[in-house]
Amino acid sequence: MSADPPRAAHAGVDCVHADDTLLVLDKPAGLLCVPGRGPDKQDSLSMRAQAVWPDALIVHRLDQPTSGLVLMARGGAMQRALSHAFAQRLVHKRYQAVVAGLLRPAGGSAGEWSEIALPIAADWERRPLRVVDAGRGQASLTRWRVLAHDEAGGTTHVELEPVTGRTHQLRVHLAALGHPILGDALYADAATQARAPRLLLHACALGFGHPLHGGWCAYASPPPF
Repeated sequence: MSADPPRAAHAGVDCVHADDTLLVLDKPAGLLCVPGRGPDKQDSLSMRAQAVWPDALIVHRLDQPTSGLVLMARGGAMQRALSHAFAQRLVHKRYQAVVAGLLRPAGGSAGEWSEIALPIAADWERRPLRVVDAGRGQASLTRWRVLAHDEAGGTTHVELEPVTGRTHQLRVHLAALGHPILGDALYADAATQARAPRLLLHACALGFGHPLHGGWCAYASPPPF
């Protein structure tokens, strides 16, 4: 298998890893994962990747304002294998975010993992928004822990682990706690949105068993904020 040097750059794509079967790319904030509707929404991570690796196929997505690690398959067979790993929750993902307010763990211990288990449903009247809805929402689970508090700024740097993979899950769950992510144009109030020039949410770690040889693959990307 061929592999690229770490953090190689190809045609506007920050490549963390590339071999004959898969790619790990570092998406910048503001870039779509796949093309949208209209000629002004054609620039995307998948289009840029396919300009370098024509067999590159999307396996999962990040929201447009979210930055960080994205796994792509090379070819249909590998796309099916990696999609199955995601469906079986065999791919481990971690995020970091900065949220409004001083978020405290339930047990009070620094570094302790806590959980948010709130069902999420589509808000059809305000699409693409999602909402916590006990009646019709899908079960959703997020693990989180505090990395640091900024007492003067009134913010908290958190690490997040989505156990389920609902649309906007991390953003909805943190907003439901009363601690929306800074720069969130969908789930934060105007003052919280204005505190950052972008959504302060970054996919910082990705781990999975390689579909061919089974060896554990782990990649990291420090948050740019």
